[in-house]
Amino acid sequence: MAKIVAYFCPMQQQLKVYNTLTRAKESFAPLNPPLVGMYVCGPTVYNFVHLGNCRTFTCFDIINRYLKHLGYKVRYVRNITDVGHLVGDADEGEDKIGRMAKLENLEPMEIVQRYTNDFHVVMQQLNNLPPNIEPTATGHIIEQIEMAQAILANGFAYEANGSVYFDVKKYNEKHEYGKLSGRILDDLLAGQRELDGQAEKRSAEDFALWKSASPEHLMRWPSPWGMGFPGWHLECSVMSSKYLGETFDIHGGGMDLKFPHHECEIAQSVGACGHEPVKYWLHANMLTINGARMSKSAGNGILPHQLFTGQHPLLEQAYSPMVFRYALLQTHYRSTMDLSNDALKAAQKSCRKVMNGLRIAKAMVFAEDPAVAKNPALPGEVQQMVGAVYRGMNDDFNTAVALAALLSILKKINSIHNGLVPIASFAQADLELLIKTYLTFVEEVFGLREETPEPMPQVLAVMLEIYREAKQSKNYQQVDSLRQHFKSLGIVVKDMKDRVEWAYEE
Repeated sequence: MAKIVAYFCPMQQQLKVYNTLTRAKESFAPLNPPLVGMYVCGPTVYNFVHLGNCRTFTCFDIINRYLKHLGYKVRYVRNITDVGHLVGDADEGEDKIGRMAKLENLEPMEIVQRYTNDFHVVMQQLNNLPPNIEPTATGHIIEQIEMAQAILANGFAYEANGSVYFDVKKYNEKHEYGKLSGRILDDLLAGQRELDGQAEKRSAEDFALWKSASPEHLMRWPSPWGMGFPGWHLECSVMSSKYLGETFDIHGGGMDLKFPHHECEIAQSVGACGHEPVKYWLHANMLTINGARMSKSAGNGILPHQLFTGQHPLLEQAYSPMVFRYALLQTHYRSTMDLSNDALKAAQKSCRKVMNGLRIAKAMVFAEDPAVAKNPALPGEVQQMVGAVYRGMNDDFNTAVALAALLSILKKINSIHNGLVPIASFAQADLELLIKTYLTFVEEVFGLREETPEPMPQVLAVMLEIYREAKQSKNYQQVDSLRQHFKSLGIVVKDMKDRVEWAYEE
């Protein structure tokens, strides 16, 4: 990164982010630069992580990577919800983890461990960097009780039958509940219906900070109000403030969390501390399958391992983790992303082009070629191409625009490699900038990596040598046979003027 910045400073272009709270793009100005605090709501580990979750976490992985590339020191916190998230996302009913534990006759923490492990495996497969801190709700029970007590002391909550509820009407006398999602309190009240178990609430829109646990509830802790468990929303207010401070830079998550989860987080933090918790709220949009929202009832809920193996009725073939990641890059994180076989096949083809370019660029980089001119024949062209990549990313992390610009750089690299553009038309510094930008964005910012098995390069080298010898000796039958073997591996052989190369089949 340092050598790229030496030629072209990305910080000259101001990063702008879309703030859900203000509904506008704003210049990114962290509270304490170069430090950046970012909190992203993690999974509730009661089942396998689904592709919609994967999209959200991968989008914020790319945001994390790009901020680091710009030189910011990011503390990325992503939680694990292992208690308090009830079935139906309400204040009544079974805990999602407790319910699964009963169904499988296991301890709740066995369920937590199983699906946390699965989540980590999938994140590694997608090449997502681990967060700096990954706190759990059960690891912060004391802090959640303390925040509930602070909200009570400030008059924004009340206790009823061993439960503690946030008083939304009381809060709304001084503050604005609903400003993140655009919900109006009167409309919320009009749309509420009376549910079983809500009689102890003063108003239907109030939400639980702490719930009294019935005897059959598996996950429970002692509190000043009796045995119980924390409400779902409270954990994120507690853990974000503990590790990032009472006010921090970025809070991210899926669009589906905007209401009520994130709305409640704001109310809790203001109710406890008296001020706004977050400067920029960022939300990733949903993922659809063939134009329809994913759901178990519709039969279109595809899990990561089904995508990677092709074992799902809607899939015509398997698609690798990097193909899925590449497909994500083609859509801006705030736009709905639709997955289909056609879209995935197109992403696979383009991803292979990018991987072929990666191999070519790595072979070219840092070569002090005497044929390279000391002065560029096309002044400013490289800077414009590189600048287009940054302009895309600096416009609210628009990976689709940045990727298109990067493909233009790839086209130029391929033209140089194939001899269509003379290398003498570039200054050494420009050539290095072009290649390093490509390598940096493909691997470090976009997080793409080659998926060739480890022994594959050595095997290919041997097969290519056999192919070269067969061609030299005019053994065309063996040449055709070897070409078929390469094709079965998804590889094509390229007969160059002075050498033989291989590439991924596009």
